Amino acid sequence: MSTQLQICDTTTSGTQQPLFRLTVPTKRITVSDLIRCRVYQEVMDYNQHQPEYFRGLVQPTEAKPRQIDWQQQADLAIAAFLDNRFLILVGDRQVSELDEEIDVLPNQIVTFLRLVPLVGG
Repeated sequence: MSTQLQICDTTTSGTQQPLFRLTVPTKRITVSDLIRCRVYQEVMDYNQHQPEYFRGLVQPTEAKPRQIDWQQQADLAIAAFLDNRFLILVGDRQVSELDEEIDVLPNQIVTFLRLVPLVGG
């Protein structure tokens, strides 16, 4: 039985994207599977519609429009999470381990907080 989470993308500088819904396969999901589900949905949407720019959790290495491999993108996103390039907040609680489980609750917001490097520092 699939269910949905509300996803919010924001940065430490305060930039926030509109909420979107992410369909996940179960009512309990690991952080790793959450990242993979998100990347899968982003890549499938991109590959189907081929917009000018890919807007996703992590950017592909090539700039030219093409079919993107979701598994490669998911691996890049997992590496970015492990390198602390973004944080994940479930409600007001930070999750920090890939195997940590999240209960998918109605109207729950999961925030992906991209960390912006300091200039000159």
